[in-house]
Amino acid sequence: MKSRVTADLYDFLTFPSDSDGCAAGPFRTNVRSFLSKHAILPPPSSLFPHLLTWQILFRVGDAIDGLDSLPVVVCLDIVEEDVARSRSVYCDQCRVVGWSGHPVCAKRYHFIIKADGNSIGGYHKPCMCCGDVLHLSESKCKSCNLVTSTDDVEDWVYSQLENTTHLLHGVVHSNGYGHLLRVNGREGGSRILSGCHIMDFWDRLCKTLGVRKVSVMDVSKKYGLEYRLLHSITKGRPWYGDWGYEFGAGSFALTHDAYKAAVESLSSLPLSLFLSQGSRLQEMVAYYQSLSECELVNVKDFFSFLKSLIHDARKNSLRIDDAAGKKHHASTSGVLCTWSRNDIERVEEAMLRVLRAVSGANWVSWRALKGAVFKVASPELIDSCLKELGGKMTADGTVVNARLNADTGAFEYRLEAGSSAIKENSYEINKSSISSGRSVERLLLDLRYLYECILHPQTMLNYVPQETRDLVRTSAEKLLDCKQFAKDYSREKMTSNDHSFICVPCQVELIDEIEESCTNPPPELVMLSPSATVSDMKREVSKAFQDVYVMFKRFHAEEVIEHGSVEESTPVRNLLLEVTTGGVVGLRGRCHVKSGLSRFRMERGLERWTVDCKCGATDDDGERMLACDVCGVWQHTRCSGISDSEAVPARFVCRTCTTRITSGSSGGEAIPLFTNFGITNGWFGKSLSGAAGDEVKLGEIKN
Repeated sequence: MKSRVTADLYDFLTFPSDSDGCAAGPFRTNVRSFLSKHAILPPPSSLFPHLLTWQILFRVGDAIDGLDSLPVVVCLDIVEEDVARSRSVYCDQCRVVGWSGHPVCAKRYHFIIKADGNSIGGYHKPCMCCGDVLHLSESKCKSCNLVTSTDDVEDWVYSQLENTTHLLHGVVHSNGYGHLLRVNGREGGSRILSGCHIMDFWDRLCKTLGVRKVSVMDVSKKYGLEYRLLHSITKGRPWYGDWGYEFGAGSFALTHDAYKAAVESLSSLPLSLFLSQGSRLQEMVAYYQSLSECELVNVKDFFSFLKSLIHDARKNSLRIDDAAGKKHHASTSGVLCTWSRNDIERVEEAMLRVLRAVSGANWVSWRALKGAVFKVASPELIDSCLKELGGKMTADGTVVNARLNADTGAFEYRLEAGSSAIKENSYEINKSSISSGRSVERLLLDLRYLYECILHPQTMLNYVPQETRDLVRTSAEKLLDCKQFAKDYSREKMTSNDHSFICVPCQVELIDEIEESCTNPPPELVMLSPSATVSDMKREVSKAFQDVYVMFKRFHAEEVIEHGSVEESTPVRNLLLEVTTGGVVGLRGRCHVKSGLSRFRMERGLERWTVDCKCGATDDDGERMLACDVCGVWQHTRCSGISDSEAVPARFVCRTCTTRITSGSSGGEAIPLFTNFGITNGWFGKSLSGAAGDEVKLGEIKN
């Protein structure tokens, strides 16, 4: 984050405001108007004309940064990428979300907030070797003497489009279809902005720009856990669902109905199943049930309560930190308090060394531990650290357990393995402090343990009866396999009260296009005057598709589908009265595609593939796949018995081809002759080898 005078900057927490409203026009025109109105194009804009980087600076409410009390400033970069000149023409996200049939768009707009608060644009760039800041005019770093060329700087700009540390990275194609690639809140490295702040901003921005649809691959983690599983159980939807994102596409051919059924099966699982285990799990479930003022009936209630405890504990921790910060500036005695983070960590490390030196399972009393480290710091600091020591996790995974000795009445400590650090005695001494600020670290340990025992399909404990456990495990796997979610912003578009133009959605078909390579552009919104004729509509449709898609640079709309004989002078209003296809006007035309433009026909690229997996998948869903070396058909490695942690075999033959080979029936096709054919570990072809003179194609992987 940057700090500077911000009197004339927009507020990140409210921009764009409600007064801007939802855009009535198409994204392709809205984004240009938005940039010209709100953004600046820092020099030198001519260095990389195919990667123009616009900037908008925001203040973040009334937040201040550090002791200087200067407002916090956030920089939003909008990188306007010319796709025809880009190093990456095709969109992997479009391919896996079901938009691979769209033609390649002419522009991609990247909306990026960097974690370090700096901008991608401007005169300065970091040295590729030592990281020192260089002016663009400097070709040689003064620190490490590395010579930087223009190509190196361009490499750096492209690397920013792949960087995974950005607080926000969303990309929108010029046809209004986009992808939310990255949101990193406080757990992802943000000091000021939370994930909710960033999502609120992104949602307002998409509405203002007239974005049509946005997909997101939910692989988010929170508390160190797969959050799409935890949040789906507690809220019935993924975290992105709080902003209207819904089920888009499931991996392994999973449907929306399967997703909903899995959520219901897991969230309604009764807690009574875990109260008969006679183990640590039973004790922990019973303990948290006793803390809740409301009855915890099922898994949804239980994990919702745990999340609320963590939320409250963090709020308490922030209040304590704030009070401690004020105490650091001035103590009640008027003497400056000098407890720094380094001081606290030094005392804690000394205490941990004492506990590590204790043999066996012996406990160390408060008095003994304080006496062992009395030379390290002041008594006040040692007492403060002792109060917070219980529940601390060390770098090697052990945890400090604390208890109240019933015989002596003294607090005692010892180190225990993370998986067994929470015992009945520790519950007794902490139960009274739950509501006032139970250790966040202790609560997170509990949550992780319960998540692994109850929810995670690979670590969950055995239930009784077995069929219940199988149902729960299968449901959890389905929720983890549902990663693709999307929001349809076109549903939220408000009907424009501006009668100075007509909004006409237009779909086009290409004349004389080969069916097997037929492209499938979505309808484009065309703005026409109330007196526009069919001739005007054809001209505007041609301009719109030429503007949006690379392959359509020479497109010309020639006729209106189902109204081929309509006069050019016919008013569009009259034509719309006869349109029956959901208000969408269909037109046919020709692209006059040059050979060089044919590679922009589809977002899936030029390669042709066939997916036919036993799970039912018929297209790329983003999961790991491999192709049969005989027929070339793709299928999931997991469905072929190859786990994600297992290496992919050098040669692979699918079940269908295996049957044909072993039965000797080739169906009229030439089948390679294989010898030493074997089946190992549930998949085919691991010990497959070709006969003399036969060439065996190596298997491929799709990531």
